[in-house]
This record gives sequence, C-alpha cells and structure tokens, in this order.
Amino acid sequence: MTTQFKIHRLCVIGVGLIGGSVARALRAVNAVDHIVGAGRDSAHLEKAKQLGVIDEYNTDLAIAAKDADLILIATPLGAIQATLQAIKPSVTDKTIITDVGSAKECVLEQAKAVFGALPPRLVPGHPIAGTEKSGVEASFAELFQERRVILSPQVQTDPAALATVRDMWQACGASVIEMQAHHHDQVLAATSHLPHMLAYALVDTLARMDDSQEIFEFAAGGFRDFTRIASSDPAMWHDIFMANRKEIVKVLRAFNDDLHRLTKAVENGDSEFLKDTFTRAKKARDEFCG
Repeated sequence: MTTQFKIHRLCVIGVGLIGGSVARALRAVNAVDHIVGAGRDSAHLEKAKQLGVIDEYNTDLAIAAKDADLILIATPLGAIQATLQAIKPSVTDKTIITDVGSAKECVLEQAKAVFGALPPRLVPGHPIAGTEKSGVEASFAELFQERRVILSPQVQTDPAALATVRDMWQACGASVIEMQAHHHDQVLAATSHLPHMLAYALVDTLARMDDSQEIFEFAAGGFRDFTRIASSDPAMWHDIFMANRKEIVKVLRAFNDDLHRLTKAVENGDSEFLKDTFTRAKKARDEFCG
C-alpha cells in the first residue's frame, strides 16, 4: 500500500511506542523518504535503527532537526519545553512542528515560552492510541489504524502546515478531528487520565495491604482487565497528571463524590441505589462502547 502524501525528511524526537509507530506506519505506506531519530539514549536509538524504524540518529537534537520538513515530538510532556529550546536553532519558517502529548494547553504555553509567540507552523496533536507497553520494541505500524487523532490548531496556525499534519496522520490510518486545546484537556481528563489514575491507585492500595500476595494470587480476569493500564510508563503518566492537573482534579472530585455516595449505599444496604447505579453504568457502556 502506498499514498500520494510524502514527507522528504522526518525527525522523530522520542523514538518509543508512539514515535516509533508513526515512523513504521509512514514507512509502510511509502509516505516518508528519510527518518532521523533523536533522543538522549544512543543505545536506544541504535536499537531503533537496527529495527529499521529510523535511518539515522543523533543525540544532539538541533543537529537531528536540521533540514527536517517535519519534526514530531514524541517525548513525555515534561520534556517538551526543553526539546523546543534545543531544536530552536534549526527551526526555520518552513519547518513544521507537531507533538503527540496527552495534554495540549501546556504545549502551547511551553511553545510561547521558547519562541515568544506560537510558531505559525506548530500544530499540536494527540493520537488517541497506545498500549500499556513502551519503547521502540513495542512500536508497530498498525497502532493508529481506525483510531482518532485530535489536532488543536490556533488562529495563527498555517493552513498548509495543518493540512500536512492531517495528511500524515491519515497516512498512518487514523481519522483526524480538530478540537480546541482547553476542551481537549477537559475531555481527556475524564476519558483517559482519570481511568489511569484510578488503575494506579487501586493497584497501589492493594499492594500495600498486609495480605497483598494472596490478593494478587487470586486476582481474576476483571482485575487484570481493569488494572492493565497501571503497567503504563509511570514517568510519562506523571508528566500528564502534572500538566493537566487542573482538569484532572475536577473529574477526581466528581468521581470522589460519587464514590462517597456509593460507599454510603453499600454501608446502608441501599439495594435500589446500587441496582440503579449498576444498570445506568451498563447501559451507558453498552451504548458508547459497543
């Protein structure tokens, strides 16, 4: 399979699950001529080259980004400002920059801090895709097939840059929608960040119980399904929670209120409350998740 869309020189900063999968996906459809990987760990980058994910690499981000048509920043959110600062000398008025961060307002703030104003060819993005695994070894070309990617262009965003980033994600097999950065952060706090927080918290709570060994030995499929995402990269999710903490606190408080009411219902033996809650939840999930 091939596509008419083509990037001549792509720089991927952070060649892990997401960055590596983008590189693999674009290569699979012949949508890129040359891929430069960048990051701090030369051994990791050498592995990515051996796997055929990238063509070359450099631990100097400015050198890696030089002459790139498109720079994809796939680092943890906490590293984006330093990354932008490092590549700034290599960014021209023709360079397109995009990212994959799970929070968007912080990316805009960091870009303003580095460049003084938002670069017209910066297109904030977020693929709603991933697994609980990490690293370039976990990357695969089909990760974005039939998944959504959210782009958060600003008033000053160059339409041509936006079109290029849209075409890139569509070449990866994704469907692309646009959403304001603030609304994106609200939605993702509820649909992605809260579930990860709950999974981490539940596993940590059980692990600190005196009989934790027995608890985990007898954990059934439901426990494994619910807590699978607690195996996600802790450093990455730490950065997400810190970057979007304002919106996450709102949904945590709402959930905590509901959990308090549920606790009281169990304590009081309120059968109708429990039945109504479970019935509404099942109906909602069946409707929205198939």
